[in-house]
Amino acid sequence: MGDASTRALEDVRYEVEDGVAWITIARPERYNAFRSRTVDELLHCFKLAWADTGVGVVVLTGEGEKAFCTGGDQKQRAETGDYGPSDYGLFEVESLHRIIRAIPKPVIAAVNGVAIGGGHVLHVLCDLSIAADHAIFGQNGPRVG
Repeated sequence: MGDASTRALEDVRYEVEDGVAWITIARPERYNAFRSRTVDELLHCFKLAWADTGVGVVVLTGEGEKAFCTGGDQKQRAETGDYGPSDYGLFEVESLHRIIRAIPKPVIAAVNGVAIGGGHVLHVLCDLSIAADHAIFGQNGPRVG
C-alpha cells in the first residue's frame, strides 16, 4: 500500500497496489464535490504518484456508488462564499487540471456514478474513462441559460 504520511489526508484517499496508484475523492456525503482542501490533496496525491517509480498507472475515482465527482462544492460556497481554506489561499483547480494532463503515466477515470460540472471536466482530462453502467455525464451550464 502507498503512504501519504507526508500530509494528513481528509478529503482524499491515496493507495498504491500492484503498480497502480488509486486516488479516491472521499466525500460521498457531498457527492464527492471538491473544495479547496480536496484540490490541494488531489494535487499532492498526483505528485506522489508521479514521483513514485513503482507506480505505472493512476486511477482517479470517487467514493461510493452515487458519484464520481459533482465539481465544486456549492454547499461550501453557500456557507462561506468560497471553496474554503487552502494551503496557499488559492483555489488551484487549474493546477489540478494541468497535472492530470502532464503526469507521464496513464490516468484512468473510474466513473462510478454522476460526473457533472467540474467532475465531468476531471474525467475528460484523464487519458481514459471507464464508466459503470449507472454513470451519468453532464454539464450544468447549458441548463442554466
